[in-house]
Amino acid sequence: MSPWWGKDEHRGTPVVVKMDNPNNWSMVELEGPVDGDGDGDSDFLLSSGDKARNKNAKQLTWVLLLKAHRAAGCLHSIPAAMLGLAAAVRRRVASGKTDADDRSNRVTENLTIKTRIYSFIKVFLWISILLLGFELAAYYKGWHLKAPNLQSQYQSVKGVFDSLYSTWVLIRVEYLAPPLQFLTNACIILFLVQSLDRLVLCLGCLWIRLKKIKPVPKQVPEDLESGEEGFFPMVLVQIPMCNEKEVYQQSIAAVCNLDWPKSKLLIQILDDSDDPMTQLLIKEEVLKWKEEGANIVYRHREIREGYKAGNLKSAMSCSYVRDYEFVAIFDADFQPTPDFLQRTVPHFKDNEELGLVQARWSFVNKDENLLTRLQNINLAFHFEVEQQVNGVFLNFFGFNGTAGVWRIKALEESGGWLERTTVEDMDIAVRAHLHGWKFIFLNDVECQCELPESYEAYRKQQHRWHSGPMQLFRLCLPDIIRSKITIWKKCNLIFLFFLLRKLILPFYSFTLFCIILPMTMFVPEAELPAWVVCYVPATMSFLNILPAPKSFPFIVPYLLFENTMSVTKFNAMISGLFQLGSAYEWVVTKKSGRSSEGDLVGLLEKDMKNQKGASAPDLGKLEEEMKLNEVKEKKTFKKKKHNRIYTKELSLAFLLLTASLRSLLSAQGIHFYFLLFQGVSFLLVGLDLIGEQIE
Repeated sequence: MSPWWGKDEHRGTPVVVKMDNPNNWSMVELEGPVDGDGDGDSDFLLSSGDKARNKNAKQLTWVLLLKAHRAAGCLHSIPAAMLGLAAAVRRRVASGKTDADDRSNRVTENLTIKTRIYSFIKVFLWISILLLGFELAAYYKGWHLKAPNLQSQYQSVKGVFDSLYSTWVLIRVEYLAPPLQFLTNACIILFLVQSLDRLVLCLGCLWIRLKKIKPVPKQVPEDLESGEEGFFPMVLVQIPMCNEKEVYQQSIAAVCNLDWPKSKLLIQILDDSDDPMTQLLIKEEVLKWKEEGANIVYRHREIREGYKAGNLKSAMSCSYVRDYEFVAIFDADFQPTPDFLQRTVPHFKDNEELGLVQARWSFVNKDENLLTRLQNINLAFHFEVEQQVNGVFLNFFGFNGTAGVWRIKALEESGGWLERTTVEDMDIAVRAHLHGWKFIFLNDVECQCELPESYEAYRKQQHRWHSGPMQLFRLCLPDIIRSKITIWKKCNLIFLFFLLRKLILPFYSFTLFCIILPMTMFVPEAELPAWVVCYVPATMSFLNILPAPKSFPFIVPYLLFENTMSVTKFNAMISGLFQLGSAYEWVVTKKSGRSSEGDLVGLLEKDMKNQKGASAPDLGKLEEEMKLNEVKEKKTFKKKKHNRIYTKELSLAFLLLTASLRSLLSAQGIHFYFLLFQGVSFLLVGLDLIGEQIE
């Protein structure tokens, strides 16, 4: 008796759907049916059109069913997500932990300026709440709160309240609206100039893609004497680190596996750690790789002066450095691929004006949470658009501090590493540019690293990144003016590189969208056009997200989050510009080491294949050491990490939500929705719900 699936009436291509969960499914086609005589091919040829239609219809049906199942799963998860969000908010409020309780935060932010900004926001918030109550009373008294309608109602004033409100309207018209409108117009001009700059950068990137412009190293013939094919100069590799026990293994393993002649490569591990346990672990890791044949040395400074710049400066003072021509620098969480030097160093061949070759970053944890996804959008634009365009057309961009190869001669002629700012990488890049050195950016050479997963770590990183350039601008301005570079390059450095992208951007973002926009709701005689609030920012966000097309669903959160971060960037910019104490402090960005285990496995496999006779690193032992270290830390340090409430962001959230209610009275639809969503964005960030959630 033949089985039921062998009957003749079953035609078409059977489809098997494998589904582990609604987000992970695959469809497999089985072989076509064969008739009882074994002549299945002729039957297939006779009815191929019908079978194709049956197959396509069946596949389409399954795909639609699976899509519907996924949509139902998403809808089903919404109530659970809302309950989880409510529980997180309740825990956050109950714990009472705020950014004021964070002692390390006092290092990164100047208390005076932080208190002044927070006090200003609080005063503005209370005035807004009082004015909202006043406006609500006027609305129910019959006042039409649109600016054109208010002036026509002056003649019909009746009663004490109407007299008070008409006086308030007169004060707005005569005294408040003109200066506010002037400030609004000034910020709009800055906003348009910055948007034009971004548009030009995007057009430059499009031109590079269309013309397929790409730095190409010079082909090097085989050396007849040594028999080696390629360009293999002496290269020094430096990894500065400080208390980064989560990631030291992966970075050391990655550089020890660089594909470069061992006799022409020296690795310096520059350890500034003040934790004895971390120092011991790093020393053991260096010793392990040294026993396996790696040319690696360990350096530790007892006095951590100058932070990263001081560490690099100290390492460059070693006598053996004079034997090396190039230096590659990697931060502790960076993992260069084995061919990194082979793809970067050859660009220096017969190009004596070239001082720096910079690779782009890629991120192992870009999909970890919403915060890392938004950072990925920002940095993808920074590398693929800003740095690539500036590298191709100007041969200059800011050194990223890592994943780059410097010509040591360029470093020395430019004055070496200086500890005068917290952006030593930008400092050396600007000074090298003033001395005539050229830079190359390689968009196709990537180096893996980590993104900050918590808002606290990201906030501190952004404070350093935005205060340092303002310090540097004050220090470098006289040197730029006196330098022998062309007028065009001087203008690019002063007006585009520093003023427009480092000062004006955080200034107008905070002032326009967090201060002026709410004020125009309570002083409607000063108008902020809808195209400034919605259309131009949406267009700019669309351009920003093009280098990371998979992040397109996050375009709205990205726009709102960038405005939310403007308060931190504005605070940092003011600190650096006026040389406040917080601008000179360095806080190492917290790493999670999320990629360590997988990378160690991959490097272990590679090492076992490539290093014959050498003992491979014991991964199990390394994991045991990491666990033992964690246990010791828990015993030594009782302090636990917490999600915190950020007071400035929370105050701005209530301010924007108050202004959104006022915009409803004036029937300003676009302004209402923008203020509402922006207020919710500030609320989520203020409650620390956007990044890593700590139970």
